[in-house]
Amino acid sequence: MKNLKTILIALLAITFITSCTTDNLDPSIEQEKSVEGSIQTTGDVKGILLGAYNRMTAMGYYGRNYIIFGEVRTDNTFANANSGRFVEPGRFKLQSSYADPYDAWFAMYRTIASANIIIGTDGAGLEGDLAEFNHYKGQALTMRALAHFDALKLFGQTHAGGTLGVPYVTEYKGNDLFPSRLTVDEVKTLIIQDLKDAKALMSTTYDDSLKQMFGSASPDALLSRVYLYFGMWPEARDAAKNVINTGSFSVMSKAGFVSSFATDGSSNTIFALAFSDTDNLGGNSLGFIYKGAVYGDIEVLENAQDLYEAGDVRGQGGILGMEGDMIRNLGKYPALNGFDDVNIIRYEEVILNYAEALWRINSADPNVLVELNKITANRGATALTSVNLDVILNERRKELMFEGFRFDDLMRNNRSIEKVDAKQGFDSAIPYGDNRLAFPIPDDEVNANSNIIQNDGY
Repeated sequence: MKNLKTILIALLAITFITSCTTDNLDPSIEQEKSVEGSIQTTGDVKGILLGAYNRMTAMGYYGRNYIIFGEVRTDNTFANANSGRFVEPGRFKLQSSYADPYDAWFAMYRTIASANIIIGTDGAGLEGDLAEFNHYKGQALTMRALAHFDALKLFGQTHAGGTLGVPYVTEYKGNDLFPSRLTVDEVKTLIIQDLKDAKALMSTTYDDSLKQMFGSASPDALLSRVYLYFGMWPEARDAAKNVINTGSFSVMSKAGFVSSFATDGSSNTIFALAFSDTDNLGGNSLGFIYKGAVYGDIEVLENAQDLYEAGDVRGQGGILGMEGDMIRNLGKYPALNGFDDVNIIRYEEVILNYAEALWRINSADPNVLVELNKITANRGATALTSVNLDVILNERRKELMFEGFRFDDLMRNNRSIEKVDAKQGFDSAIPYGDNRLAFPIPDDEVNANSNIIQNDGY
């Protein structure tokens, strides 16, 4: 399947779809669920849903590449060309024929296709609990919204001088096999609506205790991310507050912070994708790309290391460490072969979203410092006594480093990508609005779909 058209066509012809076990999301123990005519029970729906989660763990998506794209194009890290991986994205010299954009595009739209199977199912006609089905459908809507949002941030022209977004695919068996790119605003509206619809369907009764499936708080958590990205401050505040008000999550302590990245279902996890020692990407994992002599292509810049004061558990001796003369991310995604769960939504992000939204609404609001210092107090960092936008972005950078947020934070604030170190792969700052800030649509998609318009400069 080389493009969105063929993804849609091929999925229509699938007789079986592979999914993980319903107990532990371990795809090494597989079951087959027939798409055509065999979705008879809520258990069948859950099997399809687990297969969709498995697609999110692909190397091109949250298994590795999408997260690295948000780091290697910033002042956090650089690609050292040890094995040649991520050199082109780090240099902002991607071409539409390269594998990097193709792998991400393909993985995201495969995820969307699987989600649409569930969304298009009539739960009233199934054997089982309708409320449980609705919870699964809410997860599928959340998944569809997130995948389109991620595709928009990677391939859309939001910050690259244009108005085009990405195709928003809402049917598994749709008639539109040549979908056009919607505008950024149209995609934004559909993402928000999917998340609102998801929230209305989900219940705490069916939440997964290990948080390896989207829970009832996930739509609001993602809405706080989406609203923040688009500058919708009151909405971001309210969505984040909804998550906080559940009382179900807490900021991880300093003592537990590093180990939390190797612990399933931590108190600060809202949603994490499940991996295990039998379900991992091996040499294509996040662990392998961030450290080690075999690959270890993504090194940390001194500019990023210098953010942390002595005693901050996120700095040297905690998350950061040395391999020879190289500064490394050792604490996040610690297992080299990638069998630790990958956090997609952490409670700390929601707190940061809430604090920024409060500040944007009223920069004198004393609760901004209260919220930000919930994190500094649990990291061994000095409490903040004043705040401005740079302080907020700096706190986000320190807390969320290596998790793929930095590029988006710079873009949504109309910031250039600064050259802070000679090791960075590009020659000079990449100004905000530059066409290189959007990935090219893969050639296979453009060639197969006459309705797809390529991004400028490719």
